[in-house]
Amino acid sequence: MTSDPRAALVTLTSALERHLEASASKRGEDDPAVVAAYEDLADAFEAYDDALLEAYGEMTPLTVYEEDEIDDHYEDEDGDEGLYSGLDDEEYDTDEDSDEGPDEDSEDSEDDLEDGDDIAEADGDRSRR
Repeated sequence: MTSDPRAALVTLTSALERHLEASASKRGEDDPAVVAAYEDLADAFEAYDDALLEAYGEMTPLTVYEEDEIDDHYEDEDGDEGLYSGLDDEEYDTDEDSDEGPDEDSEDSEDDLEDGDDIAEADGDRSRR
């Protein structure tokens, strides 16, 4: 079945809007309206992705997972299940990790600026400390 990607996109956009509306007015964790909107959204996305692939040989960078695939996909190294919700500790630096201590004159208040200084110059001065 050949499908028009433009028509599939319109259907996907409508499904996204219905899902938003159902989510905003949900009545409980397993609201049937949200579940139905979720399933319709997944179907509309797959139809769009298939139509895009068939018409142009392109795909979106998104994937729809089944519930059991989500559990397998998000199980971490410790065997704990859960969704990834941010950066791992080693992926960012904190001030605690810094070898340098704070400067004694590193006040962040604007009172330290002289009348002729502008904010951009002050920010540049702070980054060199």
